[in-house]
Amino acid sequence: MAAFPFELKATDGGARTGVLKTSRGDIRTPAFMPVGTAGTVKALTVDQVAQTGADIILGNTYHLMLRPTAERVKRLGGLHKFMRWDKPILTDSGGFQVMSLSGISKVTEAAVTFASHIDGSKHILTPERSIEIQADLLGSDIVMQLDECVAWPAEEKRAREALLLSARWGARSKAAFGARDSQALFGIQQGSTFEHLRRESAERLQEIGFDGYALGGLAVGEGHEAMCEVLDYAPAMLPADRPRYLMGVGKPIDLVEAVARGVDMFDCVLPTRSGRHGQAWTWDGAINLKNARFAEDDMPLDEASACPASSAYSKAYLHHLVRSDEILGQVLLSWHNIAFFQTLTSAMRAAIEEGRFEAFRKSFRERHLAAKGG
Repeated sequence: MAAFPFELKATDGGARTGVLKTSRGDIRTPAFMPVGTAGTVKALTVDQVAQTGADIILGNTYHLMLRPTAERVKRLGGLHKFMRWDKPILTDSGGFQVMSLSGISKVTEAAVTFASHIDGSKHILTPERSIEIQADLLGSDIVMQLDECVAWPAEEKRAREALLLSARWGARSKAAFGARDSQALFGIQQGSTFEHLRRESAERLQEIGFDGYALGGLAVGEGHEAMCEVLDYAPAMLPADRPRYLMGVGKPIDLVEAVARGVDMFDCVLPTRSGRHGQAWTWDGAINLKNARFAEDDMPLDEASACPASSAYSKAYLHHLVRSDEILGQVLLSWHNIAFFQTLTSAMRAAIEEGRFEAFRKSFRERHLAAKGG
């Protein structure tokens, strides 16, 4: 039995909407998790994040273990208290950042050894240490197993090596996690873009048994179409009665197409990263507020939005802030983008419940293609 009950409310084709009930509140799915890498969703207060409708945020094991250290966060009351967020938090295992950000990393059966990207100091991350950091020191609600993610393109032999190591690390993660009522542990499917490897990974994970299952090894360079090809089969390999989480995704069109294929949860740095660079996401794709055509546009980004950043400020003002390199421009665009992603997932939940998701998907895709940028 899963630590957190997952109740499906409705399905429409492959799309599904439900509720993951945690000890710190319900997570409505499909759900988008704003990324709070170092204990903050960049440029925003937790109150602003909550106002967008986010039910859960993501924290990063790698960054927090290096600075301010997981032990310090523990001494200060855990990550929820430290950053003043009382809703659920999912933490990633740290494995992806170790392999992508550290100056030097070495993977063995026992652990991954790496050098900090901050000061070059040496660290060792085992499955057991990752669980300790996430569950016991940070106090995460949803904990991720340590896995090995390979970049795309990957040779079949290399992809299978990674999925086998991830499965063995998954078993060690499960043993270290033990039985907990107020925290959940998710396993991570690997296998790159090979269908038979995805199936083998899914089978091995289900033998171990997790509270939820993530799809890893995507959004690593393969592109939208290749990702969708994997999603045509990979989510259905995972248990229907547990949440399915697509890690590190993505653009709005990625979310819509993944939901159509049975995915329930997402995270991505894109909304705030875009906002810091003058880009706003809208129903008609992405727009660049640096563009001179917005210099005298007195309309807001979305006058129907409940988010003040979306509805209370003109594009002309936002253009001015961005061109002037004012911090407020980064704040407002990040706030708007997070709000848009939450509005998008809310709209998808409603469309699934009302049995009109395919029409919603078609309309969204047509607007995306017309805009050439969503």
